[in-house]
Amino acid sequence: MKPTLFVLAAGMGSRYGGLKQLDGLGPNGETIMDYSIFDAARAGFGKVVFVIRHQFEEDFRTKIASKYQGILPVEIVFQETSYLPAGYVCPAERTKPWGTNHAVLMGKDVIHEPFAVINADDFYGKDSFAVLADFLRRVEGQKNKYCMVGYRVGNTLSESGSVARGLCQTDENKLLTNVVERTYIIRDTDGQVKYKDDDEQLVVVDENAPVSMNMWGFTPDYFEYSEENFKVFLDANLNQPKAEFYIPWVVNNLISSGRVSCEVLDTTSKWFGVTYAADRQYVVDKIAEQIRQGIYPSKLW
Repeated sequence: MKPTLFVLAAGMGSRYGGLKQLDGLGPNGETIMDYSIFDAARAGFGKVVFVIRHQFEEDFRTKIASKYQGILPVEIVFQETSYLPAGYVCPAERTKPWGTNHAVLMGKDVIHEPFAVINADDFYGKDSFAVLADFLRRVEGQKNKYCMVGYRVGNTLSESGSVARGLCQTDENKLLTNVVERTYIIRDTDGQVKYKDDDEQLVVVDENAPVSMNMWGFTPDYFEYSEENFKVFLDANLNQPKAEFYIPWVVNNLISSGRVSCEVLDTTSKWFGVTYAADRQYVVDKIAEQIRQGIYPSKLW
């Protein structure tokens, strides 16, 4: 059984000024998602599932999903704030989505095999999909075996300023023990990568230290754990309009309780993405550079 790729595409990209998942950045109008699907197909994934909002379903089916016919089977599921477990009612004032792990829960009825989770608007790179697919094939038929692709922090920095990243801590077996969010990471003028600690002091961090870019691998039992944890989250946060149910929150709970393991996979891929409109040309140039290097064809399909 081939692993499934689960793409989180329900965000509207408000800071970017539109539905950035549909923005053409490649030479023939390819989206970042197109490159992710291309990389996933050649890595051996067998299906792609998108989670989106109902309000842009027509655009998404026409401009995105239709392109993958003959490449990978496609399924679409939906995330809405009203989709809650029995006994819970979404407060009328809630407009913000419930978070990335709520989006993952929307796939529980269509995914029954090991699966990867990625963001729609992040460019992850060829090698990352290859190492992720290898792991998911290895854990087929097992339970409680998860992974996270740990990007080398030096491969995730911006030329425009500081970035926020989750620095990963691992044990001697490369199993995740903790993720520490650092909101200010830069490459300093001396060429070293540094972050600001809790005292606002710059601390040097190894160029290859792993960081989380929301690229995960799970066995299907993760859905059951997610449902259980979502109820715990809602009991504490139902009436908090900005609280979100995030993947790292669930994974950390499961690791700390000893119920699962999460291997941190190294990748040589360089991450980049579009957060603000000003980032767009940078991403266009990076894609063009990888085409010149022969990593991608000039036309994907």
